[in-house]
Amino acid sequence: MIGAPYSYPAKASFGRIIPKNRIYEHGRLGKALRERIKAQVDRITWAAKLAPETTNLPEAQGVQEIQIIELTQRDNDLDTSVLLAIDRAIPKPTLFHLRYRGQVRMAAAYKRPSEADRSKWVIGEHYLGDWYPENGDRQALPIALDLQGLYEQLLRGLLPHPARPGESIAAHLERVEAIRRHERERARLDAKLQREKQFNRKVALNAQLRTVNQHIETLTA
Repeated sequence: MIGAPYSYPAKASFGRIIPKNRIYEHGRLGKALRERIKAQVDRITWAAKLAPETTNLPEAQGVQEIQIIELTQRDNDLDTSVLLAIDRAIPKPTLFHLRYRGQVRMAAAYKRPSEADRSKWVIGEHYLGDWYPENGDRQALPIALDLQGLYEQLLRGLLPHPARPGESIAAHLERVEAIRRHERERARLDAKLQREKQFNRKVALNAQLRTVNQHIETLTA
């Protein structure tokens, strides 16, 4: 199981509803994405704020706060473009709680200030945890020395492959994203192999599959 939900300090609770119009206006979203948010999300709540005054952890490496945002879904499907739109509207590291019919799951993408323009944020791929009972046990926040360390550990908890010893968060994410790319390529080659009739083409596709599988084995070792 990946990404069990956390219990936050009482003083971190916020509980403020975020009007969807705030998201639309900030991101200047197109009609299709606005309609997707309306169809897939019932309510957006600023649930908690992890900051020096709520966690007793100091700022570090640009991480001043971590925002906890709850999305109440209208159905089980949630396009990650919805999460990206909300992330773009919030210029702080963000951790999502996604709620649907008595269940909750975590989601997040790695956000960091742009090296070219520190007022802008670079947002990576979104990772989603497994569904857990909403009223089930919550895990304690990871032990960390500062907010940057806490943010990294929250992100690592959502990644499908554990960190290697001494692996930085950037290297860890790069490796996991490479695994994702190779897995997509493997699925594409598998589908193509199933349709292929010519023997020589099947041999060539199998050779490509072996190479892709070797890359995945190396990256997941």
